Amino acid sequence: MKKEFKIGNRMVGEGHPTFIVAEMSANHLMNYDRAVQIIHAAKEAGADAVKLQTYTPDTITLDCENQYFQITQGTIWDGTSLHKLYETAYTPWEWQPKLMKIANDLGMECFSSPFDPTAVDFMTQMQMPAYKIASFEINDIPLIRKIAKLHKPMIFATGVAYLEDIERALAVCREEGNDQVVLLKCTSAYPSPYEDMNLKVIPNMAQVFECLTGLSDHSMGTAAAVASVALGGHMVEKHLTLSRADGGPDGAFSMEPAEFKKMVDDIRIVEKALGKVTYELTEKQKRSREDSRSLFVVKDMKEGEEFTPENVRSVRPAFGMHTMYYEEILGRKAKQDLAKGTPLDWKYID
Repeated sequence: MKKEFKIGNRMVGEGHPTFIVAEMSANHLMNYDRAVQIIHAAKEAGADAVKLQTYTPDTITLDCENQYFQITQGTIWDGTSLHKLYETAYTPWEWQPKLMKIANDLGMECFSSPFDPTAVDFMTQMQMPAYKIASFEINDIPLIRKIAKLHKPMIFATGVAYLEDIERALAVCREEGNDQVVLLKCTSAYPSPYEDMNLKVIPNMAQVFECLTGLSDHSMGTAAAVASVALGGHMVEKHLTLSRADGGPDGAFSMEPAEFKKMVDDIRIVEKALGKVTYELTEKQKRSREDSRSLFVVKDMKEGEEFTPENVRSVRPAFGMHTMYYEEILGRKAKQDLAKGTPLDWKYID
């Protein structure tokens, strides 16, 4: 798999800034103007992209009330049916071209998660730059194959995936000649308990599957997202809402704009701090090294006097001899009178 590629106008991968995605999901609360506000909030918070979800209640599930379609998995949505949930959560398709244009005009990318073949066709007509495979669709092989054939970047969430699910999905991508893949570590619990997140999987996935990795984060706060970057992740996705108090299907585990901005700022700081593998010192560090240790005369000495632990010590600063010579000079004699505070040098030693 490629270690860098473009999503729209932005490079993703090795040597490039973390690609930060604001997931709108259902936080528009079925209000178009609110959706536009979220896009503007994402821009102000420093997001690189806005992500939508492309489905209708009828393309993602069945309008059926039997026991199979009731939500009973211990989630925040328990007590309703899948169809009823998605009636309140989907993003009207007629909004999406307009929302994409607004995001693009603000300098951000915009893409979506398709949940059936008609959604893929719709996104293709819109010329969206990437396709996100949601956690619960990672076992939809026909859908993955249809998208892989487009040779556009594919982003996989792995929240409910077994190892073989990931292997199978990537095998389909390879079969179709699509090598632009990002695997996102994900915990499909809303919100995600920190102890269940296992962020150490991120570098392991990069090694095992030889592709870019990142985090689709449903936890509260910024810590997990920032840590994922330190572990080598190249993409972070977080839900964004205007205010959690406004409610909605995803509101409880979404970030507010100020929190999202703090996450972005912290990630950018971590990127700088990670730097590169080097043991060289900067010019400033070289100057600071002057305050390190070295050997100094710590008592006035007469010519011919022996160097002893009483008159020579390792102290700061570093203008004297290296401390590695300490034992070697003990017992030798001074060639001349030496004042306290003289940095020791071979020229003073008989």
